[in-house]
Amino acid sequence: MDELFHVSERKSTIGTELRAGLTTFLAMAYIIAVNPAVLSGAGIDAGALACATCLGAGIMTICMGIFANRPLACASGLGVNAMIAGITTTVCGGDWHVAMSVIFLEGVVILLLVLCGLREAIMDAIPVVLRHAISVGLGLFIAMIGLCDAGIITAGAGTLVGLGDIASPTFIVGIISIVVTVALASRNVPGSLLIGIVVAVIAGIPLGVTQAPTGIIAPLDFSSIGGPIADAGGMPAIVKVLTDPALLVISFSLLMSDFFDTMGTAMAVAKQGEFLTDDGNVEDIKEILIVDSAAAAVGGFMGVSSITTFVESTSGAADGGRTGLTSVTTGVLFILAAFFSPIVTIVSSAATCGALVYVGYLMMSEASEIDWSDVSQGFPAFMIVAGVPFTYSISAGIGLGFIAYVAVALFKGEASKIKPLMWIAALAFLVYFFVA
Repeated sequence: MDELFHVSERKSTIGTELRAGLTTFLAMAYIIAVNPAVLSGAGIDAGALACATCLGAGIMTICMGIFANRPLACASGLGVNAMIAGITTTVCGGDWHVAMSVIFLEGVVILLLVLCGLREAIMDAIPVVLRHAISVGLGLFIAMIGLCDAGIITAGAGTLVGLGDIASPTFIVGIISIVVTVALASRNVPGSLLIGIVVAVIAGIPLGVTQAPTGIIAPLDFSSIGGPIADAGGMPAIVKVLTDPALLVISFSLLMSDFFDTMGTAMAVAKQGEFLTDDGNVEDIKEILIVDSAAAAVGGFMGVSSITTFVESTSGAADGGRTGLTSVTTGVLFILAAFFSPIVTIVSSAATCGALVYVGYLMMSEASEIDWSDVSQGFPAFMIVAGVPFTYSISAGIGLGFIAYVAVALFKGEASKIKPLMWIAALAFLVYFFVA
């Protein structure tokens, strides 16, 4: 095991990798309940969705661990699943098989782009300052997710955001998870993020946040699998997508989102997992992108929306995960969860608040690497740092930064410094913003 995953070589231990895998799983476990809740509105059986969500996440996370040997985990992405639920009724005539075929097509195309080297080449073309900005923006985004999940940040009365109800049970559980995590981390206690989650889950029992499981074992249901090859008006669903311009435009929008969301997530996890080079390159990025792209297509085929690399993977990396053994552990737990999903879903999102907020704090260190005094670097970086959390979208924030970088360079007469692929990426984002 040590030799297969290079555990000792990366200055880790098997115990640390197993613990980090459990930390990542607990930080992501909410998707087992949330994904069926969102997609069942598209007419897919909730039990089948829970089963396929677990199996899809487990299989692709194990693939990530074995093929890329990095501590990244995959599962059905939030946001995309809500979009798929929406287009099922508005564009696909209520046929979820067609909607999942849109995801399947996007995954296949983005996989081809990776195999052709385009996706990796665009990452290489990103200026170092923007790579640092992506890490900072992702840090704020991760922290915001944690704070929102715990109700510490809520929609304000007459304002976009405000402080939540401090007497709310979820608020209290969130604060407990933060305090325990930070207190243990400040004392360099191994597994502080995991312990913080477990303590918060226990604290949530008397507060009514941690709900009793509705059962122990859930039956397996595979009825959501095979959407792209299902009949849709006398033709396979995937053929209907290929012949419908409106669905092709939606597929392009999803491609752009997936393309750059994973880029930002990979950089964030690489920073915590210590496989981000000094010039901002992610080691083993091609293998990571291949698995992530294939995961999108697999998600469409299994009927669970796009499976993508989860930003919550940073929690396991921050807890010491350095190899694919972390991912394999997370993946195995997801597969087991397909049988025991009622028990797994007792972990509330509020309980993971401390882990996400602490990871966000760690990622803020990248801000010192940005030259804020130079407007040609500082302003585009700022647009990413502010854009990612304020738009609640990794791809939108990155797009704003890319466009700003090109625009400022043009204003300063430094267009020659912009690499060709940055021009392409900025123009693609302009199109994306108009059609999304």
